[in-house]
Amino acid sequence: MVSPVSMSIETINGAIGAGPLAGESLRQFFERDAIEVARDLLGCHLMVNDAGGRITETEAYYPDDEASHSFRGPTKRNGAMYGRPGNVYIYRIYGMYWCLNFVCTPGSAALIRALEPETGLATMAERRGTDVLTQFCSGPGKLCQALGIDIAINDRMLDQPPYAISPSAPVPIVSGKRIGITKNAEAPWRFGIQGSRFLSKPFR
Repeated sequence: MVSPVSMSIETINGAIGAGPLAGESLRQFFERDAIEVARDLLGCHLMVNDAGGRITETEAYYPDDEASHSFRGPTKRNGAMYGRPGNVYIYRIYGMYWCLNFVCTPGSAALIRALEPETGLATMAERRGTDVLTQFCSGPGKLCQALGIDIAINDRMLDQPPYAISPSAPVPIVSGKRIGITKNAEAPWRFGIQGSRFLSKPFR
């Protein structure tokens, strides 16, 4: 499957500089192709209660993508993935780590893989058990641990507590294959801020 990438965040009226996305601006941002959203999320500032920072790495997933949780349709586990644009979908991997996703169009989502810590650094350090800044959120499981994310705050909109997300001006982007999947593994739908030190893995 090839998805068009034609709309940038700049086309969304009132998004940049208008404070946290909420209501109609949140819907407009997320109700688009998952690749567009995954790319435009880079640089956005995400807060979860008292901790947050700048999103540095994402991945896009689609309903007709064999690697996606929505590939076989709605289930009890993936129900939040069929929520409104801007809904939060959280799931567990390896029986121990949580992963954070934002719904785009129903059944498609952007996985938040890494973040540059900016706010609540002491809280993140305590949760992660390290004071190495680049290790706070350098992967989806680490990110959720650092931000205190678990299934208790699944299936909520990003303009509702404990979440807040603010848009970013465009940033330089690199792309590559997604990580940790075996199906549709060649799709270059992993995106990161070029030159960032705060990634789960380098882009090659």
